[in-house]
Amino acid sequence: MWNLPNILTVFRVVLIPFIIGLFYIDEPWAAWTCLALYSLAAVTDFFDGYFARTMNLSSAFGKFVDPIADKLLVAALLIALCSFGKIDGWWTLSAIVIIMREFLISGLREFLGPQNIQIPVSKLAKWKTFIQMFALGFLIMGEYGVDVYPYVLETGQWGITIAAVLTVITGWNYMKVGMKYIIEMDKKDV
Repeated sequence: MWNLPNILTVFRVVLIPFIIGLFYIDEPWAAWTCLALYSLAAVTDFFDGYFARTMNLSSAFGKFVDPIADKLLVAALLIALCSFGKIDGWWTLSAIVIIMREFLISGLREFLGPQNIQIPVSKLAKWKTFIQMFALGFLIMGEYGVDVYPYVLETGQWGITIAAVLTVITGWNYMKVGMKYIIEMDKKDV
């Protein structure tokens, strides 16, 4: 159970309270540290899967906890960003859409899992995740990043909106596939 990919995944979860805690310190160094920890967490998301595949270290624990770690990180960040006003007004709709989709698809996968039905992650979903992770970094920096890049907040807001649009598209695609299986199961039960 305690192999390199799983350690990286658990490390990502452990980083979440530290990342969110830094939001409470209204100082530039805290924002930059938060961005550094978030970037580290995002990189572990790539490397845990990479090492699991290339080193043949796939495990049931990893398959269980990796998607949860991703969702915990994204949901915690979106909630914190909304709470601290870095996502506000109409932009909060993007955060709500992303969180709703995560619950919906997690529920779908949880339901289909015992039936030995897996819905593979699409390339578009991987792009959604990349854009979402990238945008979250800009939003973390907010006003503290304007000296480096004047449109940091706007880039983050539009990025998270693009991610939300892709979230709807990929969520719809997953639901179409999942609903085919669910309808077939209902027909067998009748």
